[in-house]
Amino acid sequence: MQERKVALITGAATGIGRAITLRLAQEDINVVINYSRSEQEARQTQKDVETYGVKSLLHRADVADDEAVRLMIKETLDTFGRLDILVNNAGTTNFVDHDNLEGLKDEYWDRVMNINVKGMFSCCRAAAPELKKRNGCIVNITSIAGMTGLGSSIAYAASKAAAISVTKSLARVLAPEVRVNSIAPGVVETRWVEGQEEHVKRLAEGTPLGRVASPEDIAEATYSLIFHANFVTGQNLVVDGGMFI
Repeated sequence: MQERKVALITGAATGIGRAITLRLAQEDINVVINYSRSEQEARQTQKDVETYGVKSLLHRADVADDEAVRLMIKETLDTFGRLDILVNNAGTTNFVDHDNLEGLKDEYWDRVMNINVKGMFSCCRAAAPELKKRNGCIVNITSIAGMTGLGSSIAYAASKAAAISVTKSLARVLAPEVRVNSIAPGVVETRWVEGQEEHVKRLAEGTPLGRVASPEDIAEATYSLIFHANFVTGQNLVVDGGMFI
């Protein structure tokens, strides 16, 4: 029997990360469930994953900490002996109106860039040697904000634009062994938009497909890039229901 592939998903406890983790587990892939704070939710994700008969590893690490990232990759290899897929989903933001320039504090900039850009890069760098051995694949979850300049804050939009740029750079650097792509969701029904139901409803009504995305929509797009796009690299796939056509 062929040895199962292994995927590491950052920010896998809730929302998009959880949906991606479950989608990969359905395909008989062992998963590493990374989280930083949501331990209870991460343990539930692990319990749900194991109903598919695959193995899982729960690992707490802040991706902004490069040493912690390297230890996470080491534990992955110690546990499974391989790593084939990396999905960089961990992200953060602070909600600051774009016209509130003074409200966008230095600590907001630092945290959003450290997690959304440097953390993503650190995970790719630490995983690269093993992914090259396995002809592996990286998918980075960015955002339509990185293309429109809209979003929860100017800093967040900038971080996602940077993440798209890093994706393209790494696609060149890690080729031909490793494909690197990103997915840019529009609005997704996760806890990030809780309390903003009326705003989300208005956005959905203005979208050609008439709704905003579910986490499962993003998970399916991620799965497709991993397994059905063997000649695609360096691309940023927009998954927004046509909101920004």
